[in-house]
Amino acid sequence: MNNTCVSPYQPHAPLLQPVWDYLLRHEELLLSPYLPASVAFLGHVLMCAPFLLMDVMGSRWTSIHRYKISGSREETVCLRLWLSSFLRIFWKYAVYVFPATAVLQRLRTPEMPTMAPTCWQVFWQISSCLFLFDALFYFWHDAMHRVPWLYFQVHRAHHRNTAVFAMIAQDSSASELLSLQTIAICCAVLVGCHPLSEIIFHLLNMWMAVEDHCGYDLPWALHRIVPFFGGAPFHQLHHRRFRGNYAPYFTHWDRLFGTYLEEEETP
Repeated sequence: MNNTCVSPYQPHAPLLQPVWDYLLRHEELLLSPYLPASVAFLGHVLMCAPFLLMDVMGSRWTSIHRYKISGSREETVCLRLWLSSFLRIFWKYAVYVFPATAVLQRLRTPEMPTMAPTCWQVFWQISSCLFLFDALFYFWHDAMHRVPWLYFQVHRAHHRNTAVFAMIAQDSSASELLSLQTIAICCAVLVGCHPLSEIIFHLLNMWMAVEDHCGYDLPWALHRIVPFFGGAPFHQLHHRRFRGNYAPYFTHWDRLFGTYLEEEETP
């Protein structure tokens, strides 16, 4: 039987078929050249919102403040820092990221299959993208710290913040923002992701970046659930030391190449 003819209501239809059918009814929006940058910007802001509330209320709610990771050069993150970071990100998206990703999306023209992926396909495609992105990001991040020209021209903007808070996950130079979005898209293409899997991967990728920079060691954070996951404590050491802990998700690349930092190393 041709899978494209299977009704979403038949027993063998993928569990995610109703979700994919709903998205297909908005296919014109899914193929919009402005959708990737719009989702990346708005999704980042919305994911940061709970941590903004925590930063604002943390000084009054000791139950929240006790999860704050110490060691930041500027322990109290004020609204002024959040606003400054937001405005820098908005400007770079408006001037550089929106036009560049629109062109890339036009050139790419992804196909929209009629069938949804199975749950297993979604799992292995997203997992493959995460591990591939983790590897490519590690080597790119390591190079940006080792090569002076790359550091000053591409990466230094990300380290301008003395405090670590969720919004700075995308507070980088335009060239770095574009490079990381290109790496993420290339990962999905190389893995051969179904569009639904790719959407979930990009959203999960955004959340992980926000959580890495949030400045809180929360009991439900991913690094407390997923083995060999770095998380916010792992990445905050990188911002404190300006070296090491280059991987965005897992710790195996840093351990393998001798760039892994532990809390005891900090002054």
